[in-house]
Amino acid sequence: MEQLNNIALDGVLQTFHDVAKESVKRYHFLNGAHVKMIDYSENATYLIQKEKEKYILRVNRPNYHSKEEIEAEINWLLTLHDESAIEVSLPIKADDATFVNSVEIHGITYHSSLFTFVDGKAPDEDKEEDLVRQFETIGKISATFHKYIIENHDQYKNYRRMTWDYETILGENPKWGKWQDGLGFTPERIALYNRASKTIKRKLEKFGKDKARYGLIHSDLRLANLLLDGEKIKVIDFDDCGFSWYLHDLASSLSFIEHKPYVKDLIQSWLKGYSTIRTLTDEEIEMIPTFILMRRLQLISWIGSRDNDTARYFGEEYTIQSDPLVLDYLAKFEKK
Repeated sequence: MEQLNNIALDGVLQTFHDVAKESVKRYHFLNGAHVKMIDYSENATYLIQKEKEKYILRVNRPNYHSKEEIEAEINWLLTLHDESAIEVSLPIKADDATFVNSVEIHGITYHSSLFTFVDGKAPDEDKEEDLVRQFETIGKISATFHKYIIENHDQYKNYRRMTWDYETILGENPKWGKWQDGLGFTPERIALYNRASKTIKRKLEKFGKDKARYGLIHSDLRLANLLLDGEKIKVIDFDDCGFSWYLHDLASSLSFIEHKPYVKDLIQSWLKGYSTIRTLTDEEIEMIPTFILMRRLQLISWIGSRDNDTARYFGEEYTIQSDPLVLDYLAKFEKK
């Protein structure tokens, strides 16, 4: 079975590579450039290099976003670049003056976009002291994004982007698959996690979606999408930007490290930075554990439904490590 899976994956990666090579042809200044895959996760990401110039090409996996949704992502990205001092990876127009290319292979349409190359390295989860300090900056970045959306609510309320709420994360129509189909589940564990899921749903329904709490967000501000350049932090990969609660950005910043003992310090540092831009209410702060656990269950879904290096690295151990988080959450909030 593993050998068959590898053969199938090789075929998928070859198709992405064919799309990438065809997409590069849409940029005259990339004639003769070297094309190298550097990541395969939700999408396939390529380093495009010609002499000393570097670029990033993202080939979206088919049927995840429409062309219009990708164009909406890019429009918001350009606006954030214009309206804030936060450095992001910027889209580059093709020869036909569009940001999104469409390539059809085997009857399937693939969309791709070229971006500027951003120097830097992801924060190191094993360097606790540095990470705590960096989370203050991450809080400021998050608040800057949120403040802009709140102030321009009417402009973005009907934006063509996905929704990240209970239904699309843990409900019957989850974007990344059902958490029950994740790895390492036993009947007992499913029953336990189901109690947590019901508690999360109840608390979110009470919390509501007021525009001061819910709007267009990055939604995937995990460490891999943050690049350090000295003390400066740059933001990449807006592929999953969509409508959700603003506190989902905090939860996504803690992706894959929610069980680490220093998480409380990271949260306090994030809140310190965030509060320099906008203020959170006591009710919002009390909801932070709910968003963290919802994100954790979302990632369990993602690991169980994906075949890539990251999913294989975390595997069922990520589910097992979640047990203490679920038990602690139920002890504090199931009866509240």
